[in-house]
Amino acid sequence: MPTADELLNARSVFALSTCLRRAGGGPTRTLLGCASRLGGLRFSERVTMTRDAILTDLPSEFPTFATVLRAALDQNDFTGWMTFPVNEAVAVRGAESADRALELLAALTPRLTAESAIRPFLRADLDLTLRTAESWTSNPDPHVRRLASESTRPRLPWAVRVPELTANPARTRKIIDALRFDDSEYVRRSVANHLNDVSHHDRDLTIDIAAGWARQPDDFTPSVLRRGLRTLVKKGDPEALRLLGYDADAPTHVVGPELTDSRVTVGGHLEFRYSVANAGSQTAAFAVDYAIHFRRADGTHSVKVFTLSRRVLAPGEQWSALRRHSFAPLTTRRYHPGSHRVGLQINGRPHGLAHFDVAEPSHGRPAPDR
Repeated sequence: MPTADELLNARSVFALSTCLRRAGGGPTRTLLGCASRLGGLRFSERVTMTRDAILTDLPSEFPTFATVLRAALDQNDFTGWMTFPVNEAVAVRGAESADRALELLAALTPRLTAESAIRPFLRADLDLTLRTAESWTSNPDPHVRRLASESTRPRLPWAVRVPELTANPARTRKIIDALRFDDSEYVRRSVANHLNDVSHHDRDLTIDIAAGWARQPDDFTPSVLRRGLRTLVKKGDPEALRLLGYDADAPTHVVGPELTDSRVTVGGHLEFRYSVANAGSQTAAFAVDYAIHFRRADGTHSVKVFTLSRRVLAPGEQWSALRRHSFAPLTTRRYHPGSHRVGLQINGRPHGLAHFDVAEPSHGRPAPDR
């Protein structure tokens, strides 16, 4: 993953300053000054500092502010991560001119997606912003069409939440219904991720949307549904599985998980073998996942399901594989020493359970991979 310095650094801020000066933005002294103060800051801090410098240097009246940015769009080098804080500045300066600010963000988004800058407008005036996003679904530019879906996701990563969207995710249904046939994979992937977000808040709505799409499919509907229903599949939801062609009651013969070692050191890998066979008389599809029961600090366990594979097997056909799961340290997960478990999940049904212990590395250093 790129570092903060690779995304927004002194070089890119100097280049941004040049673009804004060419566009009639004045001397941009504050922006030039902040370029030398970015070192050691997190990405969010760099964005805030650069955004505030833009707001200081550019005109305070939104129409004139917008004129400068539209002129900057005539320059091919006004692009990439330098425009991220520009989008955030539009969200601040355009707060009282939402319709014109949203139009400007749609113009900026082909340079670097402006989805996070849409969120304040959703929070301030959901009806206006959703109407605007709905109008973007017919835009000829796929970046703008994607903006309609991505900016309105109930759980857009690294963005502020919009409580009205999580409480009532049906508000965005028109948007994803309009885009699910889009000819751009970039747009369809956003639609699928949007549907998956909805599944976290309203399972029944998700199934209703997916079932409607399945009744009128195109060539891309199966892939959109696979991605959009992935969380429900991991939860073993029978209707989600059925929509994807998986039968929870399909006759199956499962072996495993068979561990190569019942002790895992933080920094190393859990390794296990498994096999799945179609025990029925008809060809069948199988969603093969595995669940790790991670030990918590208090000795209880939390379960997380991971995707293994999706297979179509003829009667009697068997598929075997070896899986390695990394226990490398993560900022999002702390590994607690002690007993853990791993099991398979086939078409939503649990199969097998193997116990293993997790241990801290000697001398506090991760053990090398074996």
